[in-house]
Amino acid sequence: MKTILSFVAIFFIALTINAQEFKFESEVIDYGKVALGSEGKRVFEFTNVGDAPLIIKDVRSTCGCTVPKKPEKPVMPGQKGQIEVSYDTKRPGGFSKAITIMSNAKAERKVLKIKGFIDKNAAPVKAKSMVSSGTE
Repeated sequence: MKTILSFVAIFFIALTINAQEFKFESEVIDYGKVALGSEGKRVFEFTNVGDAPLIIKDVRSTCGCTVPKKPEKPVMPGQKGQIEVSYDTKRPGGFSKAITIMSNAKAERKVLKIKGFIDKNAAPVKAKSMVSSGTE
């Protein structure tokens, strides 16, 4: 029995020594006041500050109005990664949503938040076209 407990203890110590960890530039994105129908995509940027590859297994939101997208490849130590979040800006009013990340980091679950207010009276900002009209 002591041998099994010793093996388990050594296993957990080894895991904590070589654990992955990520540091986010910001754990909350405040959209502020945005126009109804405007661009709802934002990006959470992070750095793998651990000493092993960081694998993001899954990213979930609290509702269908928020769609997160995780990196498909592992993020190597010292490298940066991104989690994209798209919020449906066709829903007027205030919002506050949580995004849960499941990974192989020390803390297997990490919660990020987005918040803001969709103003139905403000005009959305038009995206600039990449195609020239030829009248310049």
